[in-house]
Amino acid sequence: MPCEEGVAVPVESKGEQRIGLLNGFAAYGMWGLVPLFWPLLEPAGAVEILAHRMVWSLGFVVIALLVMRRWAWAGELARQPRRLGLITVAAAVITVNWGVYIWAVNTGHVVEASLGYFINPLVTIAMGVLLLKERLRPAQWAAVSIGFAAVLVLTIGYGRPPWISLCLAFSFATYGLVKKKVNIGGLESLAAETAIQFLPALGFLLWLSGQGDATFGSEGAGHAALLAATGVVTAAPLVCFGAAAIRVPLSTLGLLQYLAPVLQFLLGILYFHEAMPGERWAGFVLVWGALSLLTWDALRTSRRARAALRAAEGGAGTPESELSEPDSSKPELSEPELSEPTVGPRP
Repeated sequence: MPCEEGVAVPVESKGEQRIGLLNGFAAYGMWGLVPLFWPLLEPAGAVEILAHRMVWSLGFVVIALLVMRRWAWAGELARQPRRLGLITVAAAVITVNWGVYIWAVNTGHVVEASLGYFINPLVTIAMGVLLLKERLRPAQWAAVSIGFAAVLVLTIGYGRPPWISLCLAFSFATYGLVKKKVNIGGLESLAAETAIQFLPALGFLLWLSGQGDATFGSEGAGHAALLAATGVVTAAPLVCFGAAAIRVPLSTLGLLQYLAPVLQFLLGILYFHEAMPGERWAGFVLVWGALSLLTWDALRTSRRARAALRAAEGGAGTPESELSEPDSSKPELSEPELSEPTVGPRP
């Protein structure tokens, strides 16, 4: 299955679309199945795994960029302090996201972790309203309201707020917001972020080794190889995502992205045998209902926009009032999954 990035190609080519879809399924499929990998790294703790992920990811991405000869962006980025600052914020936020996710999986909270990526679109919309003062369409308001009700139901079901889900959702939504401001490609962004993470992560691993608590090198060659493979596990789906993003419409990628939390949810239920009492099922059903409403609204809006664009290009004399979207609001973050999926490191 080809997983290489390249020059954008016309989306009209059925062969290229097929390649793009295969890469999209590969990317989100790997992200969805990653809960099977983290338990293999035990007895390493979540923080040690996280540090290895940062260190080895940088090595893998540097090799990939050397092969592709894509370094022009680095010099430009170094001359832009504001973008460097945003990259640093992105690195900090994704560190929290990665760490919480690894800990959640290895402590038996796969289902709750999957919930975080189900509610992430709703959190992103809420952040757009609160931080960017965006206006939403009625269907989007309804979806956010249903999502809030779902969190309340799940709070009752868990006997506490689903803080793992909320932490993952808010951290990734924040990461997506920062990434939109930085506007840099997936591999390039991962390289910059892991370069910032590298020294603190390496320092922690050296300190851990000095304390005699490091598992790298003390649990055998197989364990060390698995820790080193965290770089591949992090970067490989991102490369496939990049290959998909240039070949298929972003709306298609937005729909494909639900594959990852669905697979995680199924693994939590069927493989890890996590409990799902009635209250949790009710909360998840509400979340899925909110996402269905959001997806329907986004697809409807996208179709109307394309129809208006075709009419405008045709110059058939259609009055401007008929070409305009009935709702004048045009939120940039309202539908990130269906219009501009976040390009960056996933779980």
